[in-house]
Amino acid sequence: MQTGEIKARKIKADNPRVLIVTPEITYLPPGMGNMANKMSAKAGGMADVSASLVSALFTQGADVHVALPHYRKMFHVDVGNLIDRELMVYKSVLPDSRIHLAQDRMFYYRDQVYSSYSEDNPKLALAFQREVINNIIPHVRPDLIHCNDWMTGLIPAAARRLGIPCLFTLHNIHTHEVFLEQIEDIGIDAAEFWSYLYYMRPPYNYEETRSNNKVDMLTSGIFASHYINTVSPEFLAEIVRGMHNFIPPQIRREIMAKDAADCAKGILNAPDKSYKPETDDALPVNYDAHTHVEGKLAAKRLLQERLSLKRNDNAPLFFWPSRLDPIQKGCSLLSDILYNVVAKYRDDDLQIAFIANGSYQRVFHDIVMFHGLEDRVAVVNFDESLSRMAFSASDFVLIPSLFEPCGLQQMVGSIYGSLPVAHDTGGLHDTVDHLDAETSTGNGFIFKNYDSNALSWAIDEAMRFFRLPDGIRVSQILRIMQESSKRFTHEVCAGAYIDMYEHMLKRPLIV
Repeated sequence: MQTGEIKARKIKADNPRVLIVTPEITYLPPGMGNMANKMSAKAGGMADVSASLVSALFTQGADVHVALPHYRKMFHVDVGNLIDRELMVYKSVLPDSRIHLAQDRMFYYRDQVYSSYSEDNPKLALAFQREVINNIIPHVRPDLIHCNDWMTGLIPAAARRLGIPCLFTLHNIHTHEVFLEQIEDIGIDAAEFWSYLYYMRPPYNYEETRSNNKVDMLTSGIFASHYINTVSPEFLAEIVRGMHNFIPPQIRREIMAKDAADCAKGILNAPDKSYKPETDDALPVNYDAHTHVEGKLAAKRLLQERLSLKRNDNAPLFFWPSRLDPIQKGCSLLSDILYNVVAKYRDDDLQIAFIANGSYQRVFHDIVMFHGLEDRVAVVNFDESLSRMAFSASDFVLIPSLFEPCGLQQMVGSIYGSLPVAHDTGGLHDTVDHLDAETSTGNGFIFKNYDSNALSWAIDEAMRFFRLPDGIRVSQILRIMQESSKRFTHEVCAGAYIDMYEHMLKRPLIV
């Protein structure tokens, strides 16, 4: 037995080894492995959560490993320009590397995580999982595996067959269905763990099932894993209560079963670390909680100029930060009352800025043009820099979503001193409390009934706060910014996952 192997086994015995399997990640900490500084591929919040969790575990000295598809193009690796020695190092599996790249040509030349052609995504998922199941798990020999969303939905079944505890995180309620023969054709020996997968109807036997009964990948992940978590506690509770008819019944049933077995939890996501008004390059003036008055005023003046809104330092400014999706985001609630709200607060010069794409953009354009509201309401396409400036410039963030698995805009708004006006659902319920200036509690304005009158009431509550004496308003925003910068962080999010790992392992993660 070689010395390196003895050392590896000793580390494993003293410190539980965790393998995080994710199709996307924002960054990896320096020193974690070969080319860690190049690894970045993001489609959504999963990338941020994965990055923060890996970074927190690594920083604290945990034996953490991560499995990713090898997105050569997104990782800015041009193997054709590497000299021989560089190519050998690049392709080698170094003994101290904690980054494990799933190799398949279909990953190499992609410029985004998911394909716009829906039939391509199951193929990507199967290739990724093949490499994890066949090569990465045997190489890493983890004590615990953490999988993320449907792209990793087969791995919990393989882990259960191997006796490895597995956590499965649901970032979205989205799935794909494939036959066993498709799974096996790509090189996964599903016969080893086929009985731990979830099928569209009860399976009779392996032979009958193989080409006649589809596997639901997301539901399989829920069904086979030892524990699951959603990205907010309230969204989990809403699923268990039977809310939201868009959730497929099989997914709801399996989540309810996990919850009944006390094997389900909600853990809030957190915004990307770059959302800090103290350091955000998109802002004309950086500021903190104590200097927010000057910083936010500078941003408001610049945003009013950029969007051709009426120049008024004292105008209450509402910001719509979410995509204009009429199914989820509550666009119709605001369109029904938009003119009335602007007219009601005309003397205050109330303004609304939409910096978002989506099918409902045309509706708001038409309302603005019909009523001549061009200097009060701006509707423009999403731009990252402009959106960041609007979080700083605005007084309030509008988030009247019908449902919200987690939501990040309300957290970013609170960090930047823009108070959320939000529907009481999902992650919004967990992160927005109605503001009471007299008791110095709360951070926004929450409405319970999903209708336009309720949203109008919440806007009235926001305006009532806006009209308070400057000293009271400034002190409350200072408090909210300070509380939010401590509460909505990746460290807090990662800590909750670490607690869950330790519960699953029945021992401390970091020895």
